[in-house]
Order: sequence, then C-alpha cells, then structure tokens
Amino acid sequence: MEKKHPPHTITYGQFAPENIERYQSLIKRLVSALANRPVTNQKLESPGFDLYFSAFQVWMKNCAENPEKAFEQQVSFWRDTASNYFGAQQTAYEATLKGFSDEQKTNLRPKDRRFSSPYWEKNPWLKFLRDQYLTTAQAAAEIVASLENLDEKDRKRLEFFSRQIVDMFAPTNFFASNPEAIKKAYETGGSSLLDGFENFVRDIEANKGRHAVTLADPDAFEVGINLATTKGKVVFRNRMFELIQYSPTTKMVYERPLVIIPPWINKFYILDLKEQNSFIRYAVDAGFTVFVVSWINPDSSYRDTGFDDYVHEGAVKAVDMVCTMTDQDQVNAIGYCIGGTLLATTLASMAKGNRRMVASATFFTTLLDFEEPGEITAFFGGEMLEGLKEEIDREGYLDAYFMARAFSYLRANDLVYGPGVKSYLLGEKPPAFDLLYWNGDSTNLPARMAHEYLERLYHQNQLVKGTFSVSGKTVSLEDIEVPVTAVATRTDHIAPWISSFSGISKMSGDNQYILSDSGHIAGIVNPPAAKKYCYWLNDAEFNPAEPMQWFNGAEQHAGSWWPVWADWLANYSGEKIKARKPGTKEHPPLTDAPGNYVKAKA
Repeated sequence: MEKKHPPHTITYGQFAPENIERYQSLIKRLVSALANRPVTNQKLESPGFDLYFSAFQVWMKNCAENPEKAFEQQVSFWRDTASNYFGAQQTAYEATLKGFSDEQKTNLRPKDRRFSSPYWEKNPWLKFLRDQYLTTAQAAAEIVASLENLDEKDRKRLEFFSRQIVDMFAPTNFFASNPEAIKKAYETGGSSLLDGFENFVRDIEANKGRHAVTLADPDAFEVGINLATTKGKVVFRNRMFELIQYSPTTKMVYERPLVIIPPWINKFYILDLKEQNSFIRYAVDAGFTVFVVSWINPDSSYRDTGFDDYVHEGAVKAVDMVCTMTDQDQVNAIGYCIGGTLLATTLASMAKGNRRMVASATFFTTLLDFEEPGEITAFFGGEMLEGLKEEIDREGYLDAYFMARAFSYLRANDLVYGPGVKSYLLGEKPPAFDLLYWNGDSTNLPARMAHEYLERLYHQNQLVKGTFSVSGKTVSLEDIEVPVTAVATRTDHIAPWISSFSGISKMSGDNQYILSDSGHIAGIVNPPAAKKYCYWLNDAEFNPAEPMQWFNGAEQHAGSWWPVWADWLANYSGEKIKARKPGTKEHPPLTDAPGNYVKAKA
C-alpha cells in the first residue's frame, strides 16, 4: 500500500526541483549583496571587551569581599533550575495520564508574549527550555544590578548590553526551539523557510549588504499618496528645509500662525501619517494656520553643516518667513524631540538678541537636560563612540542605518527579534503598518552637527549648564520667558519624562506640563478618536528634585491630551480672521505638500 503523507505536506519528489532552484537563486543574490557590503568598523558592532572585563573584575572583587551574597545568588539559581526541571517532569506526567484541556493550557500560559504558543506549556522539553531561559535572564539581571563600585555610566551600559545578549538568545529566535516555526514548516512542506530566507535576502539587499529587519510592507505605502496626505503647499525652500503651509479646513482661523519644527533624525510625517491619526490635520481642523518644516535628507556635501546652521538657516528662517507671509509679528511654535532642542536653543538665541518672535512654545518629548538622557546613550560610550566618530568623519555624515539600528535595539523584542521571527522563521510578509513604515524611512545627520550633538549636548550637557553657544554667543534657557507647554511620555526610552521636564523647568516663563501614557511616538500620536491611553496634569510647579511628588499629585485623565493643548494654544493665538490660502503673491506655492525633501531616501 502506498504511504500517505500528513495533510498539507508535499513529497520530496514533488517539492524539491522548483525549490532547490529557488534556493540556489537566493544564495546567489545573498552572495552578491554581501560582496558589495561597505567596510564595517568593528567598534560599531559591540561595546568592546573593556566594558565586560571591568564588570568581571568588579564581580570577582565583590565575590571575594562578600562570598555569602555570591553563594546566595548561586543557590537561588540552582534552586530555580531544579524547580524548572521538576515542573517539566510534572507536565510530562500529566500529559501522559490525561492530556491538557484548553482551559488548563490557557491558564498556564506566561505573560511574556514571546511564549504565547500553548506548546511552551504542553511540551515538557519546551516548558523546561522556556522556564530555564527566563530563570537565567533574571539571574543575569540580578548579578549586574548587584555589582558594587562599578562606574554608574558603565553600569547602565552593562545593563543595556547584557539585556541585548539575553534577548538575542531567547529560544523563540531559533528554528529548532520555536514550535510555531517548526509546525508551519511541516504544514507547508518547508515553503515557509524558503519564504523566510527570501525575506532575509531582501533585507540584506535593501541595506547594501548590512542587516536590518523590514518592519512594514514597503509596497503598502507611498508618501504623498496614502501617508502625509493633508493638503497644502510648499511655500518656501532653501538648502536646509522646505516650508509647508497647509490648506485651511475652516472658514475662520486664528490670527497667529503655528510653526511645527520636527526632528531631522526622522521625517516630519510622523505627525501626518493618515487622516485619522494626523496631528497636523487635527491642528488645521481646530482653526490654526499650520506651517511645518520639512528638513533636507543630507549627504556628504553637508559635512560642515552644524547646529548653528539648523538654528539660523532652519528655525529662525522658518519663523521669519511665516511672520512675513502672514503679516504677523509673532508665531506659536512646536518642537518635537531634537526639533524641540533646536526650538529651545533658537528661543534662547532670540532672547539674547532681544527678538521676541515666538508668542508660545510647545515641546514634545524634548531633551534639554542630558544628565540622564535615556538608554540611547549606551551606544555613545567607549569604543562604540570612537567608531561612531570615525564613521562620521569618513562619510561626511552619520548614516541613517546606524541611528535606526540604535533606536530599534532600545525595543529589541518588538523591533528586531519579534519581526525577525515572523519574517525569517515563519516566512510572513511584513505588515502594512504606517508607523513602522515611517520608522524605517530614516535620515542621515551632517557630520559637524552629529559631532556637536554628541559632544556638546549628550556628553557635556552644555545647554542646561548655560555654556552652549550659538554663533559664538553663549545662550541660557533661563532667558526664555514665553509660555510653554511640555508634553512628555511615561515609558519614553529616548527622552525620559523626568529628564524632559527637568530641562523645561529651567525656563523662566509660565510652564504647563502634560505627561502622556505610552512611549516616544504612541504617546504623542494619540488622536482623541482612538480613545487610547491617558494623560496626567498637575498645576503644581515641577521640581526636578522631586519628580514623583509632581506625578503623585497629578490628576489622571482618560484619552488624548490633544484637546487640552488646543484649548491652551487658543489663548495665545489672537482673534479669528478669514482663513488664509497657502502662499502669497510674493511667495507663491512651489509644489504640493508634502514636497520633495521628505521623499528623498537615505
């Protein structure tokens, strides 16, 4: 009798020829892509042996001085290991006698979504592997946390990179220990693995021989077609930016215009993804005349462009042009992330020259005080910093690839390993997700500006210390007297909320603080219609020395903070006038929004 194959499988004879040919083609493409890979500075690939060696020396010293503590850690680890082993035996015993009901499997699943498959509870071997991995991960974190007399900056870098190693070795990241990947490969006769290999080759090709996981379907979106679709015109352009003025959606608008200064580490359309989650569209609908700065995506010709140029040819020029086009003496301004750092620097510089062209300022997730700048600084120390500087000097700019990679590893399981498992082990197509598409549409940073940002702000913290200079003149945050609303996000890994509020508190004006739930992006891009997250308000003055006192006294509100901000801004926006069309006779529209600069790929 002819042997029957399980459902959905394909015999070797039926399957092999076409897929062997496909496999060989993929190998050729991979070899070709790797052959063109640029020379890699090895200092950029890891924090260097010195960090781990110094940590090992401290650990050995701690063990010698406090052997009881080291012994207790070892006993705890092996006790948990034994518990994991006997738990796996119990699972095998129960499965043999009576199997698992659906209710039991559901109740036994851990909260870690990497292990959401019921096989991690049903299979004794997988159960032990999972539990032992989590035990080891916890033990590693406890050892790092217990190290005494380790430099605090080294401790934070060690915590970050040890967590990266632990995340990398999760059993879900490997085919042989991922039950869902094995199941799908069996059901598809191996086609899912070939699909995954093709996804991997595609990612290598897309990054010129380097590796980065594609997070969103690259064919699902196009800027200006289904992203950044709020109607408007480019009304000014120079070598630094295009200025977009958006078409009104109301018959009457506030007299004083609004200028948004986004980061140039990413592109501005994070604030204009789709109509239903567009902050720009919301501001236009609220009756504001909205202008947005769309930064150039620089190449090596911008090598000598520095922070001063972003101030004078960027923010100051944008404000000047908006005042001219709207016949106003002042504007309201928003700065997002490093765009907020630029806005604060510009306000301080204007105050030094007694130019009061900004009536109010809003800061989204902005760092001005870099004393505690978040986990991103793990990449800005030791040999990695040296490698970063060498790369910048060699290319004339900081390649978008390195910043995008750094930001991705701040949430490695969500932005690296999770998508990698789906793409490579399961052979799935990346999702059509607008925010993740934007996340992969990165920009370069000019060499001089990148050096200044790393040295003068991240390392020397000059802005909050009052030693930062613009065009040779020292500026101070205390000179900023305009009304301010600062929005920070509670789980921000890039601009921690306490550090964000600490910098804003150095300004002398009337400050309002809003703490939004979620992170650096989701906490800002949170439209009212979504009815997600929440935010906190507290009329009390924010004291950098007692941030939790402010938080504990704050009132929690459901939903989006956008309406609160719009009501606040209306107080500084003047009377209502007839809506303005984009451009003027002297400055006619150049092209439709979102313009040309935003479409340039790094």
